[in-house]
Amino acid sequence: MTRLFRGVFIVWVVLRYGLDELFLTSFQKPWLHVIARIVSVGRNLNAPRGQRIREALERLGPIFVKFGQVLSTRRDLMPLDIADELARLQDRVPPFSSDVAIATIERSFNKKIGDIFVSFDREPIASASIAQVHFAVLKDRSGGTREVAVKVLRPGMLAAIDKDLSLMRMMAGWVEGLSADGKRLKPREVVAEFDKYLHDELDLVREASSAAQLRRNMAGLDLVLIPEMFWDYCMTDVIVMERMTGIPISQVDRLREAGVDIPKLARDGVTIFFTQVFRDGFFHGDMHPGNIQVSLDPATFGRYISLDFGIVGTLTESDKEYLAQNFTAFFRRDYKRVAELHIQSGWVPAATRVDELESAIRSVCEPYFDRPLKEISLGMVLMRLFQTSRRFSVEIQPQLVLLQKTLLNIEGLGRQLDPELDLWNTAKPFLEKWMIDQLGPAKLVEQLRNEAPQYAKLLPELPRLLFDFLQHSKSNSGRVVEELLAEQKRTNKLLQALMYGGVGFLLGLVVMQLIVRVRVF
Repeated sequence: MTRLFRGVFIVWVVLRYGLDELFLTSFQKPWLHVIARIVSVGRNLNAPRGQRIREALERLGPIFVKFGQVLSTRRDLMPLDIADELARLQDRVPPFSSDVAIATIERSFNKKIGDIFVSFDREPIASASIAQVHFAVLKDRSGGTREVAVKVLRPGMLAAIDKDLSLMRMMAGWVEGLSADGKRLKPREVVAEFDKYLHDELDLVREASSAAQLRRNMAGLDLVLIPEMFWDYCMTDVIVMERMTGIPISQVDRLREAGVDIPKLARDGVTIFFTQVFRDGFFHGDMHPGNIQVSLDPATFGRYISLDFGIVGTLTESDKEYLAQNFTAFFRRDYKRVAELHIQSGWVPAATRVDELESAIRSVCEPYFDRPLKEISLGMVLMRLFQTSRRFSVEIQPQLVLLQKTLLNIEGLGRQLDPELDLWNTAKPFLEKWMIDQLGPAKLVEQLRNEAPQYAKLLPELPRLLFDFLQHSKSNSGRVVEELLAEQKRTNKLLQALMYGGVGFLLGLVVMQLIVRVRVF
């Protein structure tokens, strides 16, 4: 019954905000308009479609808000006006009861809250659709105390998510079956991707592991702070991490008043992103301003503080090489090389004509060069390359779509900090150095060093392996010769049998002819 009521409410919201006219245009009938207006009192379609979709998702609750956030990353599927509007969705979710949060913590650790923490702030510092955060003071192993942040999963999330996901899958099937426009948006694929993201975020240990990996990767860069995880206090529904103190990066005036070098901060953000992508192939996939602060502590003044690691992206070596070469070729206006890279990557059918793909890419990219380089959006370039690829029957890799979304976040943030930021000139030296490192002697030495343990193990065994190989080859050659001789003998016998049989047959014919002639005479 609960599912029925939820389904009815969802249908009402869809009609109330006119989403039926957006996704079921090919199925609309006049009488459906009348029913929709009667059922959804107050229906108003004057607002832009992107705004109506965003407001509908906010009305449907936290799970649908999270769905909209994930949907905003699929700019390869969504029209730009809708994707831009969905990107405005924020987790403005009322906190759940502190008593429930404390009960969850005590159940996870099988201890009373006072036995775990010296103090615990009942008032949450942040509340989102999946979890909320409380500040506390932890007793550490050495007997001292540490200021920490405690992230607690919302109760009953798995059941609520599975219920709403089943309804989403059903609605996606309707949209795909009833509308050509809906089918083009691949609703089943989008819901399946959302299912994966959401279930990943429900495992807070997974988030803690991602944070630990990023912390190790960024340790030597001295540009970003990532909280330490206290593994004795990390469970599926509760994690405890180092408390970070800073100013939200969106508060530019406060940062400037504090003496932070804002243009340097913008450049540092680009360096952090490209380091994570091209050096490590492991990047923070949700770098919007709500997840980034700036430290004012004298020891770490002006450094970024990254928070919330529920979404991370990974890239293979081939992904990184593809992206670096694409960016480099694009800014050299070498569209033929861009086309060749698309085909070589295997994402475009091998039979695709290079000149046709080159022409399509040129028509998309060339208009950018009428602008100053500082106005060129690498995120938009990447997105347009994806769109062009789709025209040539290619399925874009999900990790690159997440990368493109994150790159747009970084660009927007960088230009908010410094409107004069030349993203390409900031990124170009990094890309060129990375490519030299990949192709130069240093990379060869690194690969040899990585393979050295295996070579060291094989070297002492090399004489024995060589002896075994020669013995094996010798025995094989002898066996082959014996088989050839035996086959030759069999062939000779067969030829002899055929020859004797043929001679016998001819002699028989001669004898029969003689007998016939004797009888005649």
